[in-house]
Amino acid sequence: MTAPAPAPTGPADNDPTDAWIDAALQLGAPPEDAPALPAHLPWGLLRALPKTDLHVHLDGSLREQTLIELAAGRGVPLPSQTVEGLNALVFKRSYNNLEEYLHGFGLTCAVLQDAEALERAAYELGLDNIADGVLYAEVRFAPQLHMHGSFGFDEVLRAVDRGLRRAAAEHAASPAVAQGGLPAFRYGIVVCALRYFSGAFSRWYASLCGLFRDARDTEVFRLASLELARAAVRCRDEHAVPIVGLDLAGREDGYPAQAHREAFAHAHRHFLKKTVHAGEAYGPESIFSAITALYADRLGHGYHLFSPEACGPEISDPDEYVAQLAEFVADRRITVEVCITSNLQTNPKIERVEDHVFGRMLREKLSATLCTDNRLVSHTSVTREFALAVAAFGMDQKAVRETVTYGFKRSFYPGPYLEKRAWVRDLLRHFDRVLARFNAAQPGA
Repeated sequence: MTAPAPAPTGPADNDPTDAWIDAALQLGAPPEDAPALPAHLPWGLLRALPKTDLHVHLDGSLREQTLIELAAGRGVPLPSQTVEGLNALVFKRSYNNLEEYLHGFGLTCAVLQDAEALERAAYELGLDNIADGVLYAEVRFAPQLHMHGSFGFDEVLRAVDRGLRRAAAEHAASPAVAQGGLPAFRYGIVVCALRYFSGAFSRWYASLCGLFRDARDTEVFRLASLELARAAVRCRDEHAVPIVGLDLAGREDGYPAQAHREAFAHAHRHFLKKTVHAGEAYGPESIFSAITALYADRLGHGYHLFSPEACGPEISDPDEYVAQLAEFVADRRITVEVCITSNLQTNPKIERVEDHVFGRMLREKLSATLCTDNRLVSHTSVTREFALAVAAFGMDQKAVRETVTYGFKRSFYPGPYLEKRAWVRDLLRHFDRVLARFNAAQPGA
């Protein structure tokens, strides 16, 4: 994905924030593949509104040119040395299957094996979020895929933190933030345990599998996740790195959540929040296990929440099971991190955006917010995800505000509750300010 234009700062005037809003509302044209939008929610407004991205993978969100430059400097072969070539061969608009979708991660992880590369990728992801109007992002990745030798967990996490912190500092120094009322960019880091891995995944995993070569696979998976949870809590507490959550990612079918129960119990005991990839490519039981076995505060994807046909044979009444599960999720405000474009690319059964389950989540008032998953692999942004939903499901300004609010309120904000409460109110005031300024400029408003 080509780098977006930098966030506007606007001309100097008596109110830098209003100048920033005006510039943001007028900045550039939507991409060619953007859907047709109603006059009350044009692309510029969706981009200018403050948003979150609670589900974005670092290794799936590099800039193409950065990948090319990092690969050249580290001797990593690429199938093409041009942005156009990479997008034609690897990072496509559509994929035939999940395996093809995941192919690009082998390239991005290969170049992210040192502090300089990780810091640059995190810094640029921070800038790309700010340019997209995302003022809070939770960047997730599996540190185990980048660790080797003396380059351990702490070094990996601190490099990513430096990059994100540098982007946040640059935004904070802009006139609209420093002199006006534009909220600062904040972020948290979510570390991912993997449901399945082999020694081929990384040098750290190769070392672990070599040490426990006679153990059952599930035992090795358990040990790896527990070690990650322990390291995450320690790094958060000793180095003040804003590690805000533990995630479980990877293939759901055949690799149940229960194998990672001990790791998530450790996170739970140490007040590290939990989000779990569940219901992305497997049935409702995976969602139930994420909530009950792993204490999930949020659900990654959750696409099959309303899919009785995806229930296993042990569920005697799938319709009743799904109805009760959806009620459980709704009643406890367990937020779903929805990734529309990614789901369309990896699930061939979803033929149109209109077929996506997010429409039902809207109708049933679930706590659900829109995320990118992988900005590069899916060629998307949070603005684009909102544009797709607005066009497909007829969202009005109120529905957009509610979806944005879920993102801010159910974030794993790295600070005390009272601070988070004031922060959310500040962001929603800014949301209303942007909306009011846009509506006031419309004929007949």
